[in-house]
Order: sequence, then structure tokens, then C-alpha cells
Amino acid sequence: QVQFVESGGGLVQPGGSLRLSCAASGGGFSTLNMAWHLQAPGKQRDLVAHISTTGATFYSDSVKGRFTISRDNAKNTMYLQMNNLKSEDAGRYVCRGYSSRQDYWGQGTQVTVSS
Repeated sequence: QVQFVESGGGLVQPGGSLRLSCAASGGGFSTLNMAWHLQAPGKQRDLVAHISTTGATFYSDSVKGRFTISRDNAKNTMYLQMNNLKSEDAGRYVCRGYSSRQDYWGQGTQVTVSS
């Protein structure tokens, strides 16, 4: 059983930056495709960025060029560097790790973008 703990959220002004972390425990992190999802109030959970086991990345159009997803398998941790934050980036960021046989979600970390 893999468990995720997200951290790094907080209050930031528009145009500011945050770095989110998703730390995994329970083993097998390197075998999981990983992703960050955004749960904004009143909206469905949307995919923000994805990184495969091989390091291939994908970004939603809304964050492309501003966010960078990465992973450190030696530390069992995934990151999301968020720059030039906008009000529409606010919400709960939840990490997900999955393979053909497994699907795990974290509890999330809250990001507030406000002046």
C-alpha cells in the first residue's frame, strides 16, 4: 500500500511562486506514473501535470510554460514548481500515483492565490 503526503501549499500573491511536494511511502514509487490534480471549489478534479515512470511529462494548456513537474525516485518524491501563479490556479492540489494494477491518491495541499 502506497501513501502520499503533499506539502508546500499556502497563500501567495498573483505572480508569485510555490513548490509543491508529494512524498511517497510504502515502496514502489519508481513503478508509478505520477500526476498532480487540482480540485477547485465547485469544480471537478482536473489534471494539471503528469510524469511517467520514464520521466515523460504532460501539462494542461492552462499551466504550460508556468509549471514544471519532476520526480526524484531516490527520495520517493514528486514535485510541482509553480511560477507566475494566477487566481485560477487556486484550490487543493492532490497527487496521484498509478500503474496498470494500482491507483493511489493523496489528501492534497491547499493553494490560495490572492493579493
